[in-house]
Parts: sequence; structure tokens; C-alpha cells
Amino acid sequence: MSELKFRPAIFGVTYAFHDGEIKYIILKRKKHWIGWEFPKGKIERFEFKRWAVKREVREETGLKILRVRKFSEHGKYLYRRKLKDRPKYKGQTYHLFAVKTKFDKKITLDKTEHSGFKWMNFKEAEKKLTWQDQKKCLKIVNDWLKKNEKN
Repeated sequence: MSELKFRPAIFGVTYAFHDGEIKYIILKRKKHWIGWEFPKGKIERFEFKRWAVKREVREETGLKILRVRKFSEHGKYLYRRKLKDRPKYKGQTYHLFAVKTKFDKKITLDKTEHSGFKWMNFKEAEKKLTWQDQKKCLKIVNDWLKKNEKN
């Protein structure tokens, strides 16, 4: 039997401007674990990372994507338990992207993965996110947005 691998994936810190403030969409996870995250997911075979982030954000939120920016931040994490639908994998790698969308209260969730969502400012999102690596990525994107992005 071959050694377990890391599943290649992306993190898509997804934001929009609303009432002069940066808002982040945070999703309530229900598949594999329960908690809060931003859009993320697998890079399909032969798929570019930028395509993967666009596809995952659309699949998980239904939001229209205006702009995507890649960051150098990347990492990996181990799954807390063996996942039946991922028998070849022990964890996941990630590459960080920021995804600009239009603020919309009508979100089309992927009901197999998520049970809810919230638009939040940075401080609210940082408190709500379940995992430290996602909190770190949120801060990287937020710091960049404060310096570089205008409403």
C-alpha cells in the first residue's frame, strides 16, 4: 500500500465592500467537522490554482467573482481523523488567494458542505474562524487590503 499523501487545495479569502467597510464571507462547515471557514477546496487534476479558487468560490457561494489575487502564503495541515471519502490523503496543502466579489445577501450554499454563512468585518471573522491557519491567512489578506484596495 502506498503512503498517504496531502491533497492539494486552495484557500479563498472572499471579500466585498459594503457600506464603506470590508466584509468577509464565512461559511458554517458541516461536512467532516463543524465550525467556520472561508471558501476552500481541492485543486482538480490538470487545474490551475487560479481556476480552482474561482470554481470553489462559485460552487460554495454562487457569488460573482470580480478579481482574484494570489499570495505567497501556503502550508499544509493534517486531518484530525481518517476521512472515508479521501482514503489516499492524510491532510491537505493550501495556497492563499484573495477573492473580490460583490456584496450579496443571497448566497447559494453547497448544502453538502455548509449549513450557513455570515458576512463579517475582520475582527468578527477572525473570532469566528475555527482554524489558526485560516485566521493567519485572513490577517494577511486584510493587511494587504487596507494598504492596496479601495472601495
